[in-house]
Amino acid sequence: MVGLPARGKTYIASKVSRYLTWLGIKTQVFHVGNYRRKLAGLNLPHTFFDPHNAEAMKTRREAAAWALRDMIAWFEKAEGTVGILDATNSTKKARAWIHQELTSKDIQVLFIESICEDERVILSNIKDVKLSSPDYRKRDPEVATEDFMQRIRHYEAAYETITEQDLTYIKLINVGSQFIINMIRGYLESRIVYYLMNLHTRPKRIWFSRHGESLFNLEDKIGGDSGLSPRGEQYALKLPELVKQNIGDRPLTVWTSTMKRTIQTARHLPFPKKQWKALDELDTGICDGMTYNEIAAKYPDDFAKRDEDKFNYRYRGGESYRDLVLRLEPVIMDLERQENILIISHQATIRCMYAYFMGLSHDQLPYARIPLHTIIELTPRAYDFDVGAVDTFRPKGQVSRRLTNDKFVSASTSSTVNIPTLQEGASGEIADANAPILPITPVSVAPC
Repeated sequence: MVGLPARGKTYIASKVSRYLTWLGIKTQVFHVGNYRRKLAGLNLPHTFFDPHNAEAMKTRREAAAWALRDMIAWFEKAEGTVGILDATNSTKKARAWIHQELTSKDIQVLFIESICEDERVILSNIKDVKLSSPDYRKRDPEVATEDFMQRIRHYEAAYETITEQDLTYIKLINVGSQFIINMIRGYLESRIVYYLMNLHTRPKRIWFSRHGESLFNLEDKIGGDSGLSPRGEQYALKLPELVKQNIGDRPLTVWTSTMKRTIQTARHLPFPKKQWKALDELDTGICDGMTYNEIAAKYPDDFAKRDEDKFNYRYRGGESYRDLVLRLEPVIMDLERQENILIISHQATIRCMYAYFMGLSHDQLPYARIPLHTIIELTPRAYDFDVGAVDTFRPKGQVSRRLTNDKFVSASTSSTVNIPTLQEGASGEIADANAPILPITPVSVAPC
């Protein structure tokens, strides 16, 4: 990363890390600020960041070297694929040193520079995030703001934007309004650049809902293209009222899959609608239309393999969760550009998208709890409905769980997260203000 403080570097680093991890690429962020705090402590005055403060500069160089050593060790010992060095790296000398250290180990180097000249955005970042950093713990907000502005001025005095034509880099200017790209080569660099060019930092809200209870749900069958049950129809009828109550007058677009049960669920909503084939349910191949009990009896080896590694298990003639993640990548890219979207889809499909925003691992993803007749909002709350439905959640190692419920409580009260605006992390560790609490706590449901 390259850029002045409060330019969203940690936010970008965190988002890139989350995206690559979601795709199955082993990624880790190394925040130099954390190393600096370990060496020099907290509540440092702005003078610590003065480039003329020789003793402080020595400590800051030590912190950067420590972080870089750890990143190189992670590549070598943990077989990491993408390491992200999150720091200002704001001079040509610093970048030359980083480039030399990494290329000498046959590690390709991509610099991502975030440039922002909008004072309103910068001040908002400072007040919203930086003042809650460990660097300003228990300090008066006004005093802390002034101190941080002084810190930025120290960095500005020595800052050199990337002009080195022999380096591989992308510049993000004014919250993605312009990009400058130089010498991008190879698959991973291209994927990262593609993601960054789709990453917009406008405030957004995304709502997920499974389709209403289907006739196949009642029979405990997977897959198929059945219509809604009577209670599923009741959910579809209630949806417009609940959306209006909880989403208000915001402009909203509804995305559904191409399958009958999602289209029927959305049909009463008075908003523009878009059907995505990519939002269809996971293809269960030769098991389509079967119950889990039937699968366990007819294909016991497959059933056991799926429980051993649910993310990678591929149904015969069908898909795995890994396949579904790749299928959903274009949807995620489009979601990053949107503001208010309600997605009505299927359990496995929503699990994959939910895992992207929540940063769930591949082991956790297939077991995320996505109940029927529940809207999940990607903020610290979720809306629930008093229309009962069967419980289609199947914990690992169980053949079937047939419960109905009078009311679902929030599907993610212990694991929801805000979609952040352009911000650096409060502690230099993660950008999202409400990091997910893991593992996902199952929702308790009461049998009728």
